[in-house]
Amino acid sequence: KISNEITQFTFPFDNDVWSIPVHRDNSYYESTYKKSPMSKTDTINTPATFETKDKLFVAIHEAALTDFASMTLLKAKGNQYKSDLVPWRDGVKVYAQTPFNTPWRTIIVGTKPGDLVTSTLMLNLNEPSKIEDTSWIEPSKYIGIWWGMHLETFTWGQGPKHGATTANTKRYIDFAAEHGLDGVLVEGWNVGWDGDWTADGSSFSFTKPYSDFDLDEITSYAKKKNVRLIGHHETAGAAKHYESQLEEAFKLYNSKGVNAVKTGYVNKYLDKKEWHDGQYGVRHYRKVVETAAKYKIMIDNHEPVKGTGLQRTYPNLMTQEGARGQEYNAWSNDGGNTPEYLNTILFTRMLAGPLDYTPGNFGFDYKLPQGAKVQTTLAAQLALYVVLFSPLQMASDLPENYVGKPEFKFIKEVPCIWADTKPLDSKIGGYNTIARKDWNSENWYLGAITNDEARD
Repeated sequence: KISNEITQFTFPFDNDVWSIPVHRDNSYYESTYKKSPMSKTDTINTPATFETKDKLFVAIHEAALTDFASMTLLKAKGNQYKSDLVPWRDGVKVYAQTPFNTPWRTIIVGTKPGDLVTSTLMLNLNEPSKIEDTSWIEPSKYIGIWWGMHLETFTWGQGPKHGATTANTKRYIDFAAEHGLDGVLVEGWNVGWDGDWTADGSSFSFTKPYSDFDLDEITSYAKKKNVRLIGHHETAGAAKHYESQLEEAFKLYNSKGVNAVKTGYVNKYLDKKEWHDGQYGVRHYRKVVETAAKYKIMIDNHEPVKGTGLQRTYPNLMTQEGARGQEYNAWSNDGGNTPEYLNTILFTRMLAGPLDYTPGNFGFDYKLPQGAKVQTTLAAQLALYVVLFSPLQMASDLPENYVGKPEFKFIKEVPCIWADTKPLDSKIGGYNTIARKDWNSENWYLGAITNDEARD
């Protein structure tokens, strides 16, 4: 039993730091990054990004977190943080048997924010790929039966507004095929969504569809249209319940030609007792990725433990959430994600790896009880496809909001993977300009976003 870790990070000055709190809002990093002096912080998550008094940019994080508790930073005396491992429910930080390897503690230092973005330190400290044949691992651009639930147009559960019906899914498949998109994500297809599913995920079946969702017919139809169905496994944090069905669920998807799954863990705890980012969660998430690889399935993990480079060892871990995504622009009581937030996450959250933010919202005139809105322009939504890297990228809006919009052509054509990245000019929280070179051509793409201040 490991009860403590005494790693310390000491600075000569009381620097500014961009950070999010630990477990204050939730346990899967869906908080707004705030800039404050170190002396005004308590316990913060990594990656944490510092701007020092001597004009350097420093990011503290970790790499190769595989069977250990994740590291948070507890403010200590003076200008110091010390490692504070996320515990099990019983207070033990880590259970281990010798010999074992601890994660790396990483420090990236640059003279400008962009230097942090292009570092490959975290990836390089992970083991090489354990998947010999990676030919089935492919980037993808997709639409999905998803945003309609957040707009309250559809429901996840059964009823007159059920979104995941055979007819509605075919409509989405037709749209994807017409516009050259690779896949269609379908949420709410499986038994377990009725009632307050967030309170107890033990009712979810990952092999039994609702009666109005014909899995055989839909996957066959998608194949004829050269479109892939993207599976969805929401667990509501019931990790053990999910693990009991993993093999059968992935075997089913594999037999139907489904090679990508979005997983979800919408609950403050896993199995009502353990943190997402403790050793309990780390072990669970890795088991899911390893089992998925066995059945040649790619994973898009939502409500995850933070990324520390596991995608090098298991490249079927395509992308993760671990941030306030587009859905906060539908129901968040604080109004949604601000432009400042979007100009911060490239230099904070994204130092942990690809982010499934789900950009591409074209419809800004919706009204919901919480009053949240997309606080960007259409041009900014397009720029996010270049600024925010994810090998799986979603065109997140309702299909009808793309019809007749010439700007949609950019979403259809912009790549998902890149051969080179050049951060050009940036101010964390203020503005960001980045250029990326397409993996498969000589084309370069430029993305530029700003906060709520106009710039020339």
